[in-house]
Amino acid sequence: MPSLSEILIYGIPLLLAITLHEAAHGYVALYFGDDTAKRMGRISLNPFRHIDLFGTLLLPGFLVLTGSPVLFGYAKPVPVNFARLNHPRRDSVYVAAAGPAMNIFLAFVSALLFHFLDLLPSDLQPAVQESLTLSLTINVVLALFNMLPLPPLDGGRVAVGLLPSALGRPLARVEPYGFMILFALLLIPPLFDVNVLGWLLSHPVKVIVEGIATIAGLS
Repeated sequence: MPSLSEILIYGIPLLLAITLHEAAHGYVALYFGDDTAKRMGRISLNPFRHIDLFGTLLLPGFLVLTGSPVLFGYAKPVPVNFARLNHPRRDSVYVAAAGPAMNIFLAFVSALLFHFLDLLPSDLQPAVQESLTLSLTINVVLALFNMLPLPPLDGGRVAVGLLPSALGRPLARVEPYGFMILFALLLIPPLFDVNVLGWLLSHPVKVIVEGIATIAGLS
């Protein structure tokens, strides 16, 4: 069983990443005219408002307990009525991109906080350093994963909004099957010792993490 310190080191960055990702969707939707998330109390920094019992707790826990090579989870999607946006096609792109953009911002903040480690008591520094390292990596992974061009992921909705209608509409019709496709990509390839998503994301994640660290002034 993980210790309390391990739960905090892993849990705090993950909860912040998920909570602020979802809140960003709701806030940007409100800015562009849709107050659905606000009326439902989803523009909130309270992580419990965004936790999905199955996607955030049971599914990742099951994968960990079974020793799965793939760890996957998701939060409760923020409700957005795209028809109520000022310019639905254009503004839906901003709403969808807001979550990944928030994760990149959090990754940068995590990198900046490394400069303040020396201000902490020496016995706390290793744990906080590990938590910041995880926060930097987790947020970049979440941003890139969510920007995959597959509805209902954010990248799929961005693609639908940016592509010409002749291409965007067929892609939008994939949304009801998006999670099934995603689960297939996550769970089936590892059975054959192939990690499709890992192959797609590992190099971009490394490049962006190193880029953020460099911009933040870390060696």
